[in-house]
Amino acid sequence: MIQSKLPNVGTTIFTTMSQLAAQSGAINLSQGFPDFDGPQALREAVGRHVMAGHNQYAPMTGLPALREQVAAKIARSYGRQVDMDSEVTITPGATEAIFCAVQALVRPGDEVIVLDPCYDSYEPSVELAGGRCVHVPLALPDFSIDWQRLADAVGPRTRLIMLNSPHNPSGALISRAELDQLAALIRGFDIYLIADEVYEHLVYDGVCHASVLAHEELYARAYVVSSFGKTYHVTGWKTGYVVAPPLLSAELRKAHQFVTFCGITPLQWALADYMAAYPEHVDELPAFYQAKRDLFCDRLAESRFTFTRAAGTYFQLADYSAIRPDLDDVAMAEWLTREHGVACIPISVFYQQPPADLRLVRFCFAKREETLRQAADRLYGV
Repeated sequence: MIQSKLPNVGTTIFTTMSQLAAQSGAINLSQGFPDFDGPQALREAVGRHVMAGHNQYAPMTGLPALREQVAAKIARSYGRQVDMDSEVTITPGATEAIFCAVQALVRPGDEVIVLDPCYDSYEPSVELAGGRCVHVPLALPDFSIDWQRLADAVGPRTRLIMLNSPHNPSGALISRAELDQLAALIRGFDIYLIADEVYEHLVYDGVCHASVLAHEELYARAYVVSSFGKTYHVTGWKTGYVVAPPLLSAELRKAHQFVTFCGITPLQWALADYMAAYPEHVDELPAFYQAKRDLFCDRLAESRFTFTRAAGTYFQLADYSAIRPDLDDVAMAEWLTREHGVACIPISVFYQQPPADLRLVRFCFAKREETLRQAADRLYGV
């Protein structure tokens, strides 16, 4: 018999709910992917580069043209000049970037602080590196950092803190003042950061994303992870990147070259072309997704769900306490899918120990307007 290295890991909730949605004929607002295509010019560029013969291995660190565009975007968005050769690495998805960053930093016996609720890939990556996660719950109801609990969790074995802003699943944001507070907390410690910023351009209501890339002190000890899939509506391309100071990048690349070596070549060419031709795309994303958020929320405003509109990401949390307080969130997600034809994600799966009275589910609003209207109308009647 094989002794599993990940005995507590089974099929992800995203796969489970998407399968249940398909079986039930439900509208799938569970897994976080758009039901619309990315920009036409971007898609056409892929075919052009395939036919042009760009089908062999890209460099391990990523296509130079794409790394150049990433560096230019970072300079425009965050005012930081990064070296495309020594600080930018293209990866097959943000999840691989996170995995390789963890492998680069975490040694057996190290502790990694994660802020619950947190994305489900963090802990398996740490366990496979021989480390142990220390779970610090975010403060409800706004999912803000509990600074006292975070300070109490820092110890002599703390190697790494995982940040996620905009935050999945809550949509909460970390402010610049909070980044300053974090810098003060870990100053003098040999503690590193992984900043999961895959939803960096999905921030609403006129608020600016506070990136670790724009924080001089924190960037010196950080891996900052981003996603082309989220930004350009092409999640199936599984292409992302990680930006870090040269020494940290060198360590990540040692792991990356033996996990996937490089990303898909024609996709990188297409992204480089599109970023160069349409740099305004990232500036237009907040309004694009805020309109979808508001359409969905406006149609639920008079329902029995209660919610605060998401500050970021393309996820909206909703409290169902007034509808079925007798059901935990997993049972509620299944009930909504089977009985009312809308699939969602329970929030408890993102916790090590979820609060007993948690009655929140997550809906993805990265959908066509028609899809959102149909889903909201079904939920309105619950």
